[in-house]
Amino acid sequence: MNHDKKGLTIGLPKEEHEFEKRLALTPESVQLLIEAGHQVIVESEAGLGINYSDSKFSEVGATIVQNKAEVFEADIVMKIKPPTPKEVDLLKENSTLFSLLQLANYSPKSIEKLLKKRVNAVAYEMMADNKLSFPVVNSISEIEGSAAILIAAELLSNESGGKGILLGGLPGVSPTEVVILGAGIAGSVAARAAVALGASVKVFDNDISKLRDIQRNLGRTLYTSTFHPSVLKNILKTADVVIGTLKYITGSKGFIVTEDYVREMKKGAVIIDLSVDQGGCFETSECDFSKNGSIFEKFGVLHYCVPNISSRVSRTASIALSNIFVPLLLDIGELGGINDKIKMDLGFRHGVYVYNGKLVNTPMGHHFNLPAHDIGLFLSAF
Repeated sequence: MNHDKKGLTIGLPKEEHEFEKRLALTPESVQLLIEAGHQVIVESEAGLGINYSDSKFSEVGATIVQNKAEVFEADIVMKIKPPTPKEVDLLKENSTLFSLLQLANYSPKSIEKLLKKRVNAVAYEMMADNKLSFPVVNSISEIEGSAAILIAAELLSNESGGKGILLGGLPGVSPTEVVILGAGIAGSVAARAAVALGASVKVFDNDISKLRDIQRNLGRTLYTSTFHPSVLKNILKTADVVIGTLKYITGSKGFIVTEDYVREMKKGAVIIDLSVDQGGCFETSECDFSKNGSIFEKFGVLHYCVPNISSRVSRTASIALSNIFVPLLLDIGELGGINDKIKMDLGFRHGVYVYNGKLVNTPMGHHFNLPAHDIGLFLSAF
C-alpha cells in the first residue's frame, strides 16, 4: 500500500443547473489545498453563484480555464449536482468524481457511462466520519432547518400572499403554532429558531431518545410526541406552519401526513417539505425538478416543495461544505491517493457507490435495476 504523499489535481466545474448556486470549494479552501502542494483547476464563472469572481480564485493560485473539458481532465472532480451524461463523457478514465447523489435527479445514462469509464464515484451524503455520523448531511440539515423558519416567516406575510401573520409571539397576541415532523438535526435547528422567535412549537418523532435530546438541547420543556395518528391529526388542525424533515414511510402505513390530514388543516397554513427530493413527508407534496421545485396551494394550504433549500444561502452552504472537503482532500493526498483512502477509511468507503467501474451500492443497484457488488471483493486488487 502506497503511503507516499501525492499531489492531487482537483477540478471545480461550473454547475450547469441554473438553480444550483453552491460550490464545493471556496477561494479560501482552494488556497489551503494549493499551499499543501495540490493543483486546483476552476472553470470560469464557477464561483458567481456564491459571489466570488474568477480573480478571487486566481489570486490564491488556482488555474482558471474557459473550457469545461479541461476541468474534467482532473484526477478528482468536485461537483454539487449529480453528473449529467455529457459531464460523465468529459471525465477521464480511472478518475474520481464527488457529488451529491440525489437519486430523483440521477440519470440512468450517467450511471452506465460511469461504469464504462471505470471511475470512482463518491456521494457526499453517504460519506460517514469516525463517529458514524454523516458530516455533509448534518451540515446541510443545519442550514435547511434554520432556513425553513425564515421561509415560513416570509410565506406567512402579506408580501407573499399569506395571512399576514408574524411568525413568533407578541404580548397580547396568540403565538404562531409551528409543528415539526422529525427531531433530527434539521428539526432541532428549526425548533430552536422558532422557539427563539416566541412561537409555540410541537415536535413529532418515533425516536424517544431524539425527543428527549431536543428538549435537553433547547433547555426548556417542549411539546413532543410520537406519531399517534389521532394526536397528529388534531395538532395539524390548528397549526400555522408544518415543517417535514422525514422521508415518507413505505409500506402499508403510507405517508406521515396523508391528504385527508392536509384537507382538515386551517386555510392559510404553510407546509414546508424539506424531504421532497427523497419522497417527502406529505402525500400532497409535489416537486417539479425542472423548475427547482413547486410552490402551490392545495385545500387552502400553501405548500413549499423546493429541494436544495441550502442553495438559497449558497455562500454559507459552500463555506460549510468546504470545511468538510478540505481536510478530506488533504488526507487523500497524504495517504497517496483515493484508493488508499477507500481502503483505510471505512466511513469514507461508505460514500463510494462506483469503484473502478463497478457499482458497489446495493440501494442504487435496486433503484437502477443493476447488479451491485461488495466493494471488499475489489479492494485487494488495487
